Amino acid sequence: MGWRLHVGATVTTVVALFGGYLVADAYDVVPGLLTTAPPPPEAAPFPVAPGALLGPAPEPALPTLSPDAPVPSTSAVGDLVTGLARDARLGERVGVLVTDALTGEALGSAAPDQAMVPASTQKVLTAVAALTSPGGDTTLATRAVLSGESQVVLVGGGDMMLAAGAGDPEAVNGHAGLGDLADQVAARVLVSGRTSVTLGLDDTLFSGPAIAPSVRPGDAAAGYVAPVASLAIDVARLTDDEYARRAPDPALAAAQEFARQLEARGLDVEGSVSRADAPSSGQVIGEVRSAPLSAIVQDMLERSDNTITEVLGRLVAIDAGLPGSLEGSVQAVTAAVERLGVDLEGARLADLSGLGEGSRMTARQLVDVLSLAVDPVNPELRDAVTGLPLAGLSGTLGSRYPGDHPGRGVVTGKTGSLPNITSLTGTVLTADDRLLVYAVLADAVPDGGTWGARVIFDDFLGRLAACGCTAS
Repeated sequence: MGWRLHVGATVTTVVALFGGYLVADAYDVVPGLLTTAPPPPEAAPFPVAPGALLGPAPEPALPTLSPDAPVPSTSAVGDLVTGLARDARLGERVGVLVTDALTGEALGSAAPDQAMVPASTQKVLTAVAALTSPGGDTTLATRAVLSGESQVVLVGGGDMMLAAGAGDPEAVNGHAGLGDLADQVAARVLVSGRTSVTLGLDDTLFSGPAIAPSVRPGDAAAGYVAPVASLAIDVARLTDDEYARRAPDPALAAAQEFARQLEARGLDVEGSVSRADAPSSGQVIGEVRSAPLSAIVQDMLERSDNTITEVLGRLVAIDAGLPGSLEGSVQAVTAAVERLGVDLEGARLADLSGLGEGSRMTARQLVDVLSLAVDPVNPELRDAVTGLPLAGLSGTLGSRYPGDHPGRGVVTGKTGSLPNITSLTGTVLTADDRLLVYAVLADAVPDGGTWGARVIFDDFLGRLAACGCTAS
């Protein structure tokens, strides 16, 4: 009986306490869901800016080309091509093909299937391959990884266009900066109380020869190409000149500059930079990223950058599961283009830039590659065309097509130039607004005639652009 009274008293006490808490909750004395306070007022309506009106619907800056634009007649284009191919100033080996961009119909040709030296026109293959895989949205990371307690390892991810200091988000070359990376690393290390580190360099992303064996030693020494590396500042240029001498070890030069950037931020770098593999379990304490590959491809085409072409090819190889080497890159680029439907039988690539000796392609193969990029069903490849230099206005065609030249502003082209070799491949917009795709090559130009051969090619393309030569 006594225990029942005890339990009853306990229950009564708990109920009383709970009831008291509910009352306190209602009067907001203790936290809870109940309240006797009046409900809050309704929120005021979202303010509307006085006089705000919807703007007009956006309109395209340029009109779309009409599919009904007249197609030049095959007889007229054929006459122009025949005249070009027979010009003795070009030598005995001339390959030409002009097609309609919309239908793919050949409008004029001369030896279109003869294997010839393409020079830098072959860069369009690497452009198309890179935009396919890894893809135009890809960016390249340069990272700093903490190894143990006191070593920072700089890890290259393929960006040879780093800035020494702060990066410029509006730029392609110099988009990411080692100074920005140093800001991140110094902040993370110094906050831990450590004031000194050692610096390692992991540049193992790429392998094999840094310069293709097919490249003439004098061309490399003159700065036409840099040793390919997984990171570099300003494509390893030692001065601001376009064809400046290049750092012999671009990755190490970049790492040494990174050490200077760290020390400028109060972090002492002990000893010299040494190569070291970044541990897979290491903590990433800083990262900067390049411009997207679409922008890099456009920049490469506009400036005909031999080094960046080779870098892009190695990235294509790695994405395909192959080694990031010259051999792997040639194999991967060739396979990527062939998967898109281009017949590359008989083609040979000694390197990807076209600077080396031994590459061979046909005019038809070059046209077929660019035709992929102008086809609306391949929007991911469009940068391979929009990045081409524009006659008289940009890139390697900027100083050609002067004044009122009929090709100015309507011819695009990837240039190619080697001793006794001149080539060009791109697009032409005719006077009737019909888009054509072309390739012109001459690889046996007489000594001293290379500059003149360019003028002859430009004159041919100007005539093609001015052509209102439709079938009667």
